[in-house]
Formats: sequence, structure tokens, C-alpha cells
Amino acid sequence: MKIKNGVAAPSLGDLTWVKSRYSGAQGNCVELARLTDGTVALRNSRDPGGAALLFTPAEITAMFAGVRDGEFDHLVD
Repeated sequence: MKIKNGVAAPSLGDLTWVKSRYSGAQGNCVELARLTDGTVALRNSRDPGGAALLFTPAEITAMFAGVRDGEFDHLVD
């Protein structure tokens, strides 16, 4: 069964969701979880029952590398 992006987060089962220690108490964060096939799910912490986007390990690796290199800093300045 192929899961498409935009699935309801609860439909993914009992996952261990993780958020950054830099997240504030106001819920201004996203959470990530790893599925058994290696796919990484991402959801908005303010809406844990809402949609989750799914990414391959290679996609997440590329995104994290860009974040570490500051490629997205202009989006939040």
C-alpha cells in the first residue's frame, strides 16, 4: 500500500513524534516521526490530528543539510 502526502496523522498509527528542543511553549513547532519503512512524517504540533506530510530519508537528509547550511534563513528573517 502506497501512502500519499497529506494523510491524516492519526491514520499512520502509533508513532513516536519528536520536536526540537528549540520549540516554544506556544506550540510554534513541527514534529517528525519515522515510519517502519524509513519514511519520515512531518506534522504541525498545533494540529496533531491534522495532515502529515511524508518524505523519503533522502528528502529529509537534503532538507536538513540545507537548514544546517542556512539556505532557508531568509524565510524567517
